[in-house]
Amino acid sequence: MKIILVRHGQAEDETRPDSARQLTDFGQQQAAQTAEYVTTHYSPDRFVVSPYIRAQQTLSAFQSRAPQVALSVQDNITPSDDARQALIDIANIEAECLVVVCHMSIVAYIAGLLTGDYPESFSLAEARVFDMEFVMTGMATEVDRFVPNQPY
Repeated sequence: MKIILVRHGQAEDETRPDSARQLTDFGQQQAAQTAEYVTTHYSPDRFVVSPYIRAQQTLSAFQSRAPQVALSVQDNITPSDDARQALIDIANIEAECLVVVCHMSIVAYIAGLLTGDYPESFSLAEARVFDMEFVMTGMATEVDRFVPNQPY
């Protein structure tokens, strides 16, 4: 099975509550680039997304390219949630190619748990692809990564 972890695109400054922050125009472009790469090279059969607006807006770029893919919102993949519990919940999802759209720093911690490596920061809208027989700490191998244009 494959799990593709994606960080949301560039979001607006923190002028509103964190959960309500939206993608900038540039963030929308990043999301589109990542969605195009992922859906061109992989065949997602399930989407999971954080309840936060910027993650859902990032996922919408994926949905426009793969509208038939089932979607679920997972409440425990927001920035400060516990990565171990989030991974337990992700492991219970039936999928062969699962795309999870969430946030720093939880996305880095989930990636670290999958591979057994130290967490490494994700760039904005970065996607990393992990291959494994089953979801368990230290059982995955990172097989691909895509980083869209960055704001610097």
